[in-house]
This record gives sequence, structure tokens and C-alpha cells, in this order.
Amino acid sequence: MSKAIFAAGCFWGVEATFRQLPGVISTRVGYTGGQTSNPTYKEVCTDRTGHAEAVEVNYDPAKLAYEKLLDVFWENHDPTQVNRQGPDFGTQYRTAIFFTTPEQEAAARASKAALEKSHRFSKPIATQIVPAVTFYEAEDYHQQYLEKKGLASCHIKA
Repeated sequence: MSKAIFAAGCFWGVEATFRQLPGVISTRVGYTGGQTSNPTYKEVCTDRTGHAEAVEVNYDPAKLAYEKLLDVFWENHDPTQVNRQGPDFGTQYRTAIFFTTPEQEAAARASKAALEKSHRFSKPIATQIVPAVTFYEAEDYHQQYLEKKGLASCHIKA
């Protein structure tokens, strides 16, 4: 099993999108990339913790390539937005890839470069590619939120 961590705005829709992929074993939403230990949702929403709302994806690399996860990441949010996605704004909604291995870093950088070269977006890609740090699991009511509420999606497609 391998782990990948992505931030692409509100974590509810991001999690639901990744959960649909064959080869994904589990997901959990949480907070990462900031300086506050064990942050709560309320704290993260103050925009003072430095954390991003993120999704940790546990997957079987024999069934699902990391590059496919990257494709889904790019396709399901606007990577040109700085600290926002749709109506949500603040550093917690930034776009970021938190790599867990040197191979993930290389793949993420190559994928971002290819996207920039494609000129699909008229603005620069704002996505950060940074090492994974401590991932703090969000409160239980956030886990699989859209499934629990019977909603199909809430994310913004690029």
C-alpha cells in the first residue's frame, strides 16, 4: 500500500472523488502543512494555523499508478487559484501536493510542468509541491461527509 496527500480546496469533494477510483483502499480528510499541533476544524478555519484541508489517499500501486492520482487531482480543481477554490477562500483551501517519496516528488513536478506546457490554463499553476509533514485527521463528521449527507459532489471542476 502507498500513501498520497493532496490539497485542492474543501476536502469533502476531493475525498469523494478519490474514493471512487479503483485501487484506492481508503481515504481520510485532515489538516497538514501548518504549524499548529492537533488543530481543530474551527482553528483551521481561522486561517491562522497554516494548515491546508487535505486528503490522505491510501492506494494499491499495483492497481493504481500515482500518475493517475495526479491526473485526477489536476482535473478536479482549479490549480491556478491562490488560497481559494470557488467560494471558499483562505490558506486552508490552497492547492498543494504533499509528496511522501522522492518518486512522488519527481512525478508531481513532471506532471505540473506538463500541465503548464499544455497551456490549458491562462494563469500560472499555483499548486505547491512540498514534502509531506504530520497529517492530522479531521473530526469524524468530516470523514466521507458527502456520502453521509447523500450528496454527489461539492467541488469545482476546472
